[in-house]
Amino acid sequence: MNFVQELKWRGMIQDMMPGTEEQLQKEMTAAYLGIDPTADSLHIGHLVGVMMLRHFQRCGHKPYALIGGATGMIGDPSGKSKERVLIDEPMLRHNQECIRKQLAKFLDFDSDAPNHAELVNNYDWMKDFTFLDFIRNIGKLITVNYMMSKDSVKRRFTGENGAEGMSFTEFTYQLLQGYDFLYLNEHKNCKLQLGGADQWGNITTGTELIRKVTGNEAFALTCPLITKADGKKFGKTESGNVWLDPKRTSPYKFYQFWVNVTDEDAKRYIRILTSLCREEIEGLEKEHEEAPHLRVLQKRLAKELTVLVHSEQDYETAVAASNLLFSNGGADELKAFDETTLLQIFESVPSFTVSKADFEASGKAVDILAKGFGISNGEFRKLAQGGGIAVNKQKLTSFDQQFTAADLLFGKYLVAQKGKKNYFLVTVE
Repeated sequence: MNFVQELKWRGMIQDMMPGTEEQLQKEMTAAYLGIDPTADSLHIGHLVGVMMLRHFQRCGHKPYALIGGATGMIGDPSGKSKERVLIDEPMLRHNQECIRKQLAKFLDFDSDAPNHAELVNNYDWMKDFTFLDFIRNIGKLITVNYMMSKDSVKRRFTGENGAEGMSFTEFTYQLLQGYDFLYLNEHKNCKLQLGGADQWGNITTGTELIRKVTGNEAFALTCPLITKADGKKFGKTESGNVWLDPKRTSPYKFYQFWVNVTDEDAKRYIRILTSLCREEIEGLEKEHEEAPHLRVLQKRLAKELTVLVHSEQDYETAVAASNLLFSNGGADELKAFDETTLLQIFESVPSFTVSKADFEASGKAVDILAKGFGISNGEFRKLAQGGGIAVNKQKLTSFDQQFTAADLLFGKYLVAQKGKKNYFLVTVE
């Protein structure tokens, strides 16, 4: 496949240096993309860059994922209004290993193919570079005027959008990233750097260094920064980032994020964040337009990403959980979940606790649930008599129906339902 053409129809090209497509058509080419290692997990904001590497490898080229161990100790000012908190080397090494495991789901690191992916860490070539050596050998090659002309620097110096000033530490960042490109060009024959649109200034500093030091050809390609249809930052929710690590964001919540994106966003994301071919995506778009309420695009997007990031089993569990909550799932489906999944499914619903002594003393539905629902006993009776109360996906037969320890899921939970959509997780302890 032609990498540039593949990215074009997917809407993944913002800027590209002249000659880039010709270079990629000429021979298998090595390219790298930098990843910030300040957390032990990638989040979905990283997926655009990771998918660029995935498409690059699928098109027969060799991808390098660069963990910014050295640059991560400084912080990239691009798109930031203030300086970030710095982290130490042990934490960086831990984060690197976690990130590699996640990247291995997208890239082929382990085969003997000539274009197998490689992971590199710029700390490995920067840690012994003295400050004097750096400013003598690298700093003298790029003028301050050139560095000041970059948008990421200008915004910080002018205070645009409430931005703070910039420390010398951050000011040097583009030189360090530029040196990464120079190093990989000299040692790995890396001729292309990929990145987000906000990285264009840093990337072109690298191509300038390569031109001055070696005279070699070097190229740059960036993709647009992805936002939601309403202009808000992609990947952020009220509770923060949507992470790839299941301990940070459960597979169920991960799946739900994609199922709930807007139609407009789903059309963009399914092109950018999956490996589905153009014909299949266009077929899905047509199917979606004919019956938008079925959310065909969102469901396929959610499936592709949940299977890729987590597993087929996690996807099936997430679908079963969604059916339980939003469709006609019954008691058997509820009992099929393990305790961890049960708590993940109901982590965002109202919850209340009933003491074990009170539960054993009465056990009547009205005594256990009415107060937790925030309604009177009389109102509870009316709802129950009208079939409006269910416990563990089974409607109450009477308002004072008796419950015993045998009814508790995992010996301590009841899933109560008031009406069709109001869930409560009751913990007996």
